[in-house]
Amino acid sequence: MGGADRMQVMDRRGKPSPDAAVPQKRGATGHFRLMRYFTLASLAAFVIVGVVLYFLQRAEVVFFSQVQHEQGDFFARAQTDLAARQDQAARASLISLHEAGHVTLTRVVSNVLWESHIAPFVARAQAISAAPCRSLPAADPGATGPDPRRACFAELGRTIMGLPGFAELDAEAYATMRSSSVFKIKVFDLRGVTIYSSEHAQIGEDKADNRGWKSAVAGTPASEMTHRERFSAFEGVVENRDLISSYIPVRERGSDRVIGVFEIYSDVTSFLERIRNVSLEVGELASANQDALENAMTENQRKVSDSSDFFLFIVSGTLAGLYAVLLGIVRIGQRIIDSQADAQERAMEREERWHHEKMAALATMAANVSHEVGNPLATISMLAQEMQLHKSRRGCDVCQPAQILEQTRRIAGMTRQISEFAAARRESRELVDINQMVKAVLDFLGFDRRFRAIRLELKAGEELPALSVIPDYLNEVLMNLLQACTECPSGPGGKGGVIVVETMAGGGEILIRITSECKAYPGVCREHARFEDSRFDVVRRRVRSMGGRVTRERAYYEIALPAEVPPVSAS
Repeated sequence: MGGADRMQVMDRRGKPSPDAAVPQKRGATGHFRLMRYFTLASLAAFVIVGVVLYFLQRAEVVFFSQVQHEQGDFFARAQTDLAARQDQAARASLISLHEAGHVTLTRVVSNVLWESHIAPFVARAQAISAAPCRSLPAADPGATGPDPRRACFAELGRTIMGLPGFAELDAEAYATMRSSSVFKIKVFDLRGVTIYSSEHAQIGEDKADNRGWKSAVAGTPASEMTHRERFSAFEGVVENRDLISSYIPVRERGSDRVIGVFEIYSDVTSFLERIRNVSLEVGELASANQDALENAMTENQRKVSDSSDFFLFIVSGTLAGLYAVLLGIVRIGQRIIDSQADAQERAMEREERWHHEKMAALATMAANVSHEVGNPLATISMLAQEMQLHKSRRGCDVCQPAQILEQTRRIAGMTRQISEFAAARRESRELVDINQMVKAVLDFLGFDRRFRAIRLELKAGEELPALSVIPDYLNEVLMNLLQACTECPSGPGGKGGVIVVETMAGGGEILIRITSECKAYPGVCREHARFEDSRFDVVRRRVRSMGGRVTRERAYYEIALPAEVPPVSAS
């Protein structure tokens, strides 16, 4: 190998030539940007958490306000209902109390007047039949003319007032009820006819259909409260009065048999006025309580809002502090990552320089060996040829020129192999014959003592297209993979065997398949953990830089290189 060949890979100072594919430095853009991703992701997460907390807290404040208003409305309704129930209870108690008084009054009047005045008069009145009047039809509600039925009962009343004993009964009744709260008293017989009334115009009326009279005849008192604009009382006509009327049964002395019915009207205007005044006072108190409740609700709402704002401030401060702490930790982590990445880059650069220097030294040594050995071999070969010529002319029994020529050819073949391997020391992309390159590597590795017990076999594919590769990288990949086959503890190294390298075309790619075959351990070694962690990374990077890929199956390694020239440059 001459000096011109050496200049392809080395300049005069022994350094790589300018056109060599120097690996590009993996800058900071290739690092994992932990700081950037964390800042964006965590900031978004913290903002989302903060917004969620804010809306949740605002919702709690609104919920508290709604609960307060619902409680206030409930309290207002409860007070209104309580006041209404209190008013109803007071009125019911008033009616019940006066009804009991009317029962007592009925018994007193019955004891005083029934036997002496009322019973005889009732007997005389019952002798007058009411059947003719009841047989008359009732007037239509919308009729404007006189009511014959009513007129008949009015005439019946005048007849009753004309009976003996009426004047005495009327005088005794007025005398008994004078200066009392009783405004009117009526007496009904068991027919329902009004036998006596302090309001004389009502004598003779028919109350047989009245529910109060029916209840009293059945033995149960019945009372109701009414308001009258004008009312005829013992003391004369009164106006705007509240009255309680009660139908009270009159029982036979010593028996529960009902023998008549009293209707008594009592004035309860003053009592109702007091009830209304109390109700007003209760309403005013309820209104004051409601105002106080509203003020308390407003104050509570303000306190809750202030507490919510303070809570949000504390949480926001805590989140901000936590974010700052995490940011500081991640910043430190980013520095460590950057430092490790820089250290890895420097290690890769050192590895690149070491590889280039090793391959350059190897190529230089191979070129020097080929050059330095080639000249003596040429001289020896020339002398052996002259010796063979001299032996053919003059004869020489001890001369062995054929053996000398055979050995020189052998040495020349080995130097030629070394020269072919050294000629592949190029670091720029170019078109190559893949079969020739693989053969040159196999021939060169044959000088390695690790391959002395191993047969390297090439199964070259036919009519393979030229590939655009970086020869130096492809040499390194093949050497690493082939050497890996000798490092397997159970592999062919030291035990014999065959390493088969096949080249073939398939799917638009050129495939280089390396298979280790031996009796002790067929297939590719499965115990390459150390190799997988170190040199196989270099193999992957080299193959990727040429646009290809490398895979490891159970039985072989396979390198796939694109058959067409890829657009990417070497890296």
